[in-house]
Formats: sequence, structure tokens, C-alpha cells
Amino acid sequence: MTSVLLIYPFFKPSRDRSVFRFPPLGVSYLAASLQEAGYEVRLLDCTFLTRSDAMRIAMEKSADVIGIYCMVTMVEDCLWFAGALRGHCKLLVAGGPLPTCDPIPFLEHFDIVVRGEGEQTMLELMRAYMDGSDFGAIAGIVYRNKASLPEKDGEGVSSTSDRAFEKYLDHIPFPARELLPNEDYIRYGRKKYGYSITTVMSTRGCPYRCEFCSNVVFGGSYRERSPKNVVDEIEEALAMGYDRISFADDVFTLNRRRVLGVCEEIRLRGLQFRWECLGRVDTQDYSTALEMKNAGCTRIYFGIESGNDQILKLMNKKITSEQARSAVEAAHRAGLEVGAFFILFYPGETDETVLSTLRFAASLPLDYLGLSMPYPLPGTALYDRVKDQITREWRSGESLFGSHVLTYNSEFSEAKMWLGIIKGHAQFRMKRRLGKLAPLFLMLFEKPTDALLRLMK
Repeated sequence: MTSVLLIYPFFKPSRDRSVFRFPPLGVSYLAASLQEAGYEVRLLDCTFLTRSDAMRIAMEKSADVIGIYCMVTMVEDCLWFAGALRGHCKLLVAGGPLPTCDPIPFLEHFDIVVRGEGEQTMLELMRAYMDGSDFGAIAGIVYRNKASLPEKDGEGVSSTSDRAFEKYLDHIPFPARELLPNEDYIRYGRKKYGYSITTVMSTRGCPYRCEFCSNVVFGGSYRERSPKNVVDEIEEALAMGYDRISFADDVFTLNRRRVLGVCEEIRLRGLQFRWECLGRVDTQDYSTALEMKNAGCTRIYFGIESGNDQILKLMNKKITSEQARSAVEAAHRAGLEVGAFFILFYPGETDETVLSTLRFAASLPLDYLGLSMPYPLPGTALYDRVKDQITREWRSGESLFGSHVLTYNSEFSEAKMWLGIIKGHAQFRMKRRLGKLAPLFLMLFEKPTDALLRLMK
């Protein structure tokens, strides 16, 4: 039987401060589809492994076909695996966001790149490999081939047509969670948060076009699973010992009717568990938040990104700061914990727009605040806008303070960006911890730090 090894090459960065640690769904979906077709599949999730142990395990698997997932933050380890394993398998395949949007460089290390949604592509690739047939008939791949094909990206490199997205997500088998290190995730979660948590993806894609967002795998598609299918998977995940569910959808709240359908299905089955999701501020209202709360939702995150309407337009967010405030307050009033993400020092910002965002964030009833510097990711409109200013690739562990690294020539220095991030978190914590004294301390803190930020280059 042909064996397949799928690798998720994530190793915890030395200065990583992220509170999020979830099992990888992408490779788990691929594994499930391959298993259903009768292939012997192993999955190597490196999240809780050292590099030496991960490489030893990969070598021991002796797989015929090896697939390695890659995104910008994993490229070093992805290529490290590829270099070591290329002579130990018959077919080496790359997939994920970065290979999808920039496949040609990966062909220096891999035989084939799978672009976009990978389940059906991998099945067809495996059949062609076993039959010895031409890869040229498989949609959604880039590969080295000396044969002449209609579309050429470079000498000896062939690209096939884009693969159409799967319309009926209920037809895709649930992720092969049994291949993941679930006990490690459960232990980690209970130690870190006091509960274990795993992810479920109830939709795929997002129809919006935020300038900074890399949604290359699912493109501009938006597809939904039925509430019954979603809750069937939730029950399966809970049966494995997880306490909570985090919906990994780009925008869980996009379709109010579907959200209410999932909530109703949870209640009809009498399930008692807590869950969280990511929403858009222009799709959230009080009544929906209350229904979500009654169905076990405890927390919702919003990607607000800026508190300044001009910058929101520049980002192509298609929201306003007033909509953001209304959604956060509605969710808070319904009893949900609320988190929000903001990007500071976005290309085109000024000191004053950054400071207005920090004041806006501090004014919201938030329970979690995420602040980051901009990342022009390949495949995004932001990347196209500043690609001539990019000076280095993202590298883990480069920053003194954490995982954030400035990768392009910005009018703001990395030190100034870090000051803004630290200042924002300090103001957020003051408001949460000092109660009635918060306004006084915020006033005393804001003025000198505002002045310092304006002085810095």
C-alpha cells in the first residue's frame, strides 16, 4: 500500500508569546480524504516536538509520498524538512498559503506544488503517481516537467489550470483528528487556559478583500457547511476529550441565519460546551449575540484593525469605527467576552492616526486586545503596494520583544512600532485593572507616551 506522510512544520519560537495553540486543520483534512480513498496516512504535527525528534520521526516513517505545509512563518522549517527528506521519498509535495501564492521558488526543493484547496488535488495526484500517468491533467498544481504544455511559468516548469472550489463542504470527510497529538493539546490547554480547546471550520473563505489579508487558499470564495454537519463534527471532537471549540472560520458570523441554525442544532442535541469564534463588526447585533451566548458561546473576536475611518478605507475593510463600537458593545451587553485585533503603523498612517486607534481600543469594553505591526504577505494587495520596499523575509526569533518583525522599509522604525504596541497594551491593562482610577492614570500615562511616540522616528 502506498504510504503518505503529511508534515505540519510548526516549532514554538523562542520568544513566542501567543496564547493561541490549535491543532492544524488543513493537513488533517488532507489526511482524512486520503484515508477515505484507502491510502496509509501518517501526520507529523511538530507543535510539541524538538526539531531533532521531528526529523527522526519523519525519517522513521519511510513514506512513499511526503507533503509539507507551509506559510510565511514556517518557510525555514518547511525547506529544512524538504532538504533532508528529498532523497527519502519518491514524491515530495508542498502546499499551503505560501506555495499557493508563490510556487516557483518551492520547485527548487519539491517535485510538485499544490495550489489552493488541496483535498481533491492530492487524491488525483496520488492516483496519477500510482498509475504513472501525466500530472498535466491535474488541476491546481505546479511542477517541473520537460514535456511541453500550453502554459509555462519558466523553463521546465508547468502550471495546470486553477482548481474549482468544492461547492458542497458536507461531502468532505471530517479532519483526521485521531492522527494528531490530542493528549498534548489537551494538556497544554488545561495548563495554559484551564480548559482544552480545538478548532472546527464551519465555512471556508471570505468574500471581502481586505488589503492586508492573505486568503489565497480559498480565494474569494465563501461556502458553508450545514448546521447538522458542523455539530456532528463538534460532537466527535468533544468525544476525544476536548472541553471547548474555537470556530476557525474567517468570518463565522457572516450569515446570521446560518449562525442561528448552528445555535439551534447545539440546543436541540442538549450539548453543553463553550465555544468562541471570529466575527465581522458589520454582521453582529445584540439579538444574534444573545442567541450565541445561550448556545454556549463565551467569546467573540473582531478584526477591527484601526480606529480611524480613513485608515479603514485604506485597508479596504468595508467597515467604520462606529460599526466596530456598536458590535463590541452589543456583544459585551449580551454577556460575551470580546477580543479585538488592531494593526498599528499601517502604510499610509500618521502618528495621529496611530494614537487615535490606541485611544479607540482603550475606550472599548474589551477582554482581549491583539496589537501587531503590518505584515505585507505574498498574495495580498498590501504586498503588491509595498513589495519594492521589502527588505527581508520574516524570520522567527529576530525581535528582542517577541515574534513581530518589521520586514519592509517603513516611515516608522521597528522601535517606534514596538513602543506603540507596548503603549497600547499598557493602556488596555490600566483600564481593566484600575477601575474608577483608570481615567486618572490613563491621562497621566497617555500624554508623555504620546509625546514620546511623536518624537521617535
